[in-house]
Amino acid sequence: MIVTTAEVVEGRRIRRVIGLVKGNTVRARFFVHDILAGLKNIIGGEISEYTKLLAQAREQALDRMVEDAQRQGANGVLAMRFTSASLMQGASEILAYGTAVELE
Repeated sequence: MIVTTAEVVEGRRIRRVIGLVKGNTVRARFFVHDILAGLKNIIGGEISEYTKLLAQAREQALDRMVEDAQRQGANGVLAMRFTSASLMQGASEILAYGTAVELE
C-alpha cells in the first residue's frame, strides 16, 4: 500500500479513484502520566509520555485508514492527512484520512 501526502505518485497512473478513506482512534490521558507531566511542566522540557501516546494514536489511526482502503480494493492513498479534536477534558481523537485509489 502506497500512502503519501502528495496528490500523485511519480511514475504511476491512477486507474480508478475509489474515494475517501479514514481511520480514527480516541485516546484518554492516564492520571499517572498527568502527574509526571505536571512535574515536567514545572521544570520544563518535553513531556515524553504524551509524545509517545500521540505517536501511538497516529499509528493506530493510520493503520485503520489503510485497512479501510484495502477493504475497498485500493492499493494507494493519496493526499493523506491527520487531524485531531478534543472530545472532552483529557480525551482526544486522532483522524487519518485520504483519497483511496487504484494505481497501475
